[in-house]
Amino acid sequence: MANIHSQKKRILRAERERLENRRYTSAIRTYFRRLGAAVAGGDEASADAEHRVLVSTIDKAVKRGALHRNTGARKKSLAARVRAGAGS
Repeated sequence: MANIHSQKKRILRAERERLENRRYTSAIRTYFRRLGAAVAGGDEASADAEHRVLVSTIDKAVKRGALHRNTGARKKSLAARVRAGAGS
């Protein structure tokens, strides 16, 4: 454990930031699952809504720094491919 006051504060802040990043990544996984379920169910409107929410969440995570921008782009591309499966 750190002895320096500023290091103690930094440890607390790092934990807070880690949990915030974790919330984003967890939410993205949840929305991917929901999108897959909507596509498998053949519900176009629900799939569109889930895709929109997923892409928005990915963009926010990238802007916030929870995801690298290339990772965000890759996940959005995957989301588009999953979404396209609904049409067939």
